[in-house]
Amino acid sequence: MGRFARSMIARASGGSVALSQLWPGRADRLIIAPHDLRTADATRSAEIYAGRFVFAGKIVTCHGRSVFDLEPPSEDWEVALLGFGWLRHLRAADTALTRANARSLIDDWLSNPSNRRPLGRRADVMARRVISLLSHAPLVLGDTDGKFYRRYLRGLTRDIRHLRFAMLDMPDGVPRLQVMIALGYASLCLANQARNIRGATRKLSDELQRQILPDGGHISRNPGALIELLIDLLPLRQTFAARNIAPPPALLNAIDRMMPMLRFFRHGDGSFALFNGMSSTPSDLLATLLAYDDTHGAPMTSMPHSGFHRLEAGAMTVIMDTGSPPSANVSQDAHAGCLSFELSSGPSRIVINCGMPSTGRDNWRPFARSTSAHSTLTCHETSSCQFVEISAVKRLLQGAPIVSGPANVESYREAVADGELLTTSHDGYLARFGVVHRRVLMAAHDGSRLDGEDTLSSPRGAPIKGRDTDFALRFHLHPAVKASHLSEGRVVMLALPNRDIWTFEALSDRIELEDSVFLAGNDGPRRTAQIVIRQDSKDVATIRWSFVRSTVSTAATSARRNAGREPDLPL
Repeated sequence: MGRFARSMIARASGGSVALSQLWPGRADRLIIAPHDLRTADATRSAEIYAGRFVFAGKIVTCHGRSVFDLEPPSEDWEVALLGFGWLRHLRAADTALTRANARSLIDDWLSNPSNRRPLGRRADVMARRVISLLSHAPLVLGDTDGKFYRRYLRGLTRDIRHLRFAMLDMPDGVPRLQVMIALGYASLCLANQARNIRGATRKLSDELQRQILPDGGHISRNPGALIELLIDLLPLRQTFAARNIAPPPALLNAIDRMMPMLRFFRHGDGSFALFNGMSSTPSDLLATLLAYDDTHGAPMTSMPHSGFHRLEAGAMTVIMDTGSPPSANVSQDAHAGCLSFELSSGPSRIVINCGMPSTGRDNWRPFARSTSAHSTLTCHETSSCQFVEISAVKRLLQGAPIVSGPANVESYREAVADGELLTTSHDGYLARFGVVHRRVLMAAHDGSRLDGEDTLSSPRGAPIKGRDTDFALRFHLHPAVKASHLSEGRVVMLALPNRDIWTFEALSDRIELEDSVFLAGNDGPRRTAQIVIRQDSKDVATIRWSFVRSTVSTAATSARRNAGREPDLPL
């Protein structure tokens, strides 16, 4: 990973590729090409030459037909095809054959009637295509003729023109910002664009200031948005420098704020915490991005604007969602995971959220967004947020945004004698069930244990009333963790891949081990287990529990088990 990151920095440090020598003397010409920091695999160029297109876990073989005439096996596959990001694999091979193949495929696209199909004209797909065609122009235009050059440029400028008028029906959030980034690239890479440079820079600056929060998080509260945006923003900064134009302060400030957030969301194994649509962590892209981080310090402990806390003690890391849902216009992928947390010890993740698969999201989306797919408390098997469910409305809004959820989320953090104490609460169940969920976590100083308490209570301390007073407390486990019952079902032993042993205890309650699913794996959804405690809030409104690393505290664990008492939190 380190070698890969250093090689990418070396490529990037050389500045943008000059294209003015490829076709000098024209006003409508490309003058530079930005770098593409995404990983390229030269071996995939042979597959593409053979007519095998492997995208989003699906394989399509052309058998002599145009790939643009074939029925796409999935929307994700079609998005990857029409975004033209696969050109980087051909460029990595950099042979006369791959250059000819790239020109042939682009020529096929430019002359094919299918380039008018709806998904190819979707704003985010078009933005991705514009950036790809600009970045990999040296591959295609290096030894071409004037006729193809003009056709290439006409196709490119047609997409750019559409993007400039795509703001009316474009979804907010990452897609809108990607369009602004693409237009920024276009204004810098094409000749005679001084007026468009000023306009694109102003719009990009405004959008960055609106979407990137003061602590560096994105307004969607999805950690994956940071990777998706930074992989384009960093080369954009270099492209400004290559044109001898000062990058806008908003761009520089946004990058400086976003970089520390990459370390904030990382567990010990390098994976990102799974909140609000985060899928598997693209480790190659993350290594490249972290190479640009000059701070190299310890991650911050809290992100108040994004709504997350991080507890670190010894080898233990806890990352917790303590924020309200994002606004409806950017909540199409947001999850009902308020007060959920993830726990890791060294390079081993223990407690996780289910996450979101990288492909085939529509099949899993309703479950993945529910509260029961997160390591937190679920009241009456109902999510703490409600989503748009009417199909016609979802089509109109291009997704299912959150329509209601926790309005008041509180968190208070303090250092105590035994460790770090984090007290949180949310009112997502107040309107429907008349209760507030309160969660307290305490991380021991040496990272050997995490104690917690979950409580359902009425706002004014009155008895809980109503029929729907049942609740379930869930802790989803990483697939690499082997879980087994001990002590008549009141203790669960957790064996980690590095042979560390942890135990989960909730001595006053029956602990169940049930099936779960880990959706954010690199190889697709995987079966795993979850720890579940079910109660009725009219009978038991509070559950105390603890995760203990047995290699450190075996004697203390045995003593508590024999005494039959719970650990005390400094409440």
